[in-house]
Amino acid sequence: MQTVDPIHPSRIRVEFGSSIMVFAKTGSYVVPIYDLDFDATFKYQLHLVEVSTLSVEQGRNVVAQTPPKTGFKAKTGIEKWQDGLERSVRNPEWHAYDGEIRTAVDEINRHLSDTAGYRPLDWQLAKAMLWMETGAEAVEWKTKPMQIGKSNDPGLASLLSGNEGGDLILPPTWKEQITMKSAQTVPVHNIRAGIGYLLMRMANFRHESVLAADAEVYEVTVETGDSLDKIAQAQGSTLEVMEKLNPVSGVLRPGQVLKCRKASIQRVITGWRPIITASIARRYNGNRDPNYVKKLDYALSLVRKEK
Repeated sequence: MQTVDPIHPSRIRVEFGSSIMVFAKTGSYVVPIYDLDFDATFKYQLHLVEVSTLSVEQGRNVVAQTPPKTGFKAKTGIEKWQDGLERSVRNPEWHAYDGEIRTAVDEINRHLSDTAGYRPLDWQLAKAMLWMETGAEAVEWKTKPMQIGKSNDPGLASLLSGNEGGDLILPPTWKEQITMKSAQTVPVHNIRAGIGYLLMRMANFRHESVLAADAEVYEVTVETGDSLDKIAQAQGSTLEVMEKLNPVSGVLRPGQVLKCRKASIQRVITGWRPIITASIARRYNGNRDPNYVKKLDYALSLVRKEK
């Protein structure tokens, strides 16, 4: 059965049983546009074949009978995705968060600038992540452009709980503003939460003795049954600090005078993993998408091309 395409009158839709093909007529030539059975796009012409004279058998065998143009190669899934992204990002909506991304990255870079080995996050990399995670054509672009906080995603909770180092990563103003609900509904909070989670996953942490802000050295007297650890707990210090202040204390004797300073065991940032696309794929995406690195690299290349 043949019908004219209502959107493209120059095209004719031909049904052969379960197969559906669309042809574009050009004089005495017919160009097969798309075939659902073969799932391919054809760029060559069928010479001297009129749609009006096509039989069912000709229709079923039209692809097999016509050799493809020399050098024709169907695009891979990732290539089709790249083409789609390159077309889409011409829409100004894809750049709507540029100012917020720049501001957020500047704020967190200042906050972390004094930590060991920190190299400033590139705001363009953060923007490429937004394109990867959602994109302006997705519904969640208006609420969760970084995708953090989706159902069954523990990332947001782990960041805000402070149990995994998020309290060291987030600037004080972010900790005051970002909540579970706001990060799931307010896009600028979602962007900040996503950036914070990314950097939390890139940081190396360790628990160490940290001196209190007013940690003056003072003296304590050993009592019967005391040990350095027992004194440290009673004085609000740590065994490590007591051992450093009293290196030759040996076996404690009642009446012995020791030095002490207030301290506590805290999580600290000791270094950073490289913030590159491969690391982001592993530690932010969790390697859920096997093409994540290629996609993020391509998205970043488009961002860097912008003037």
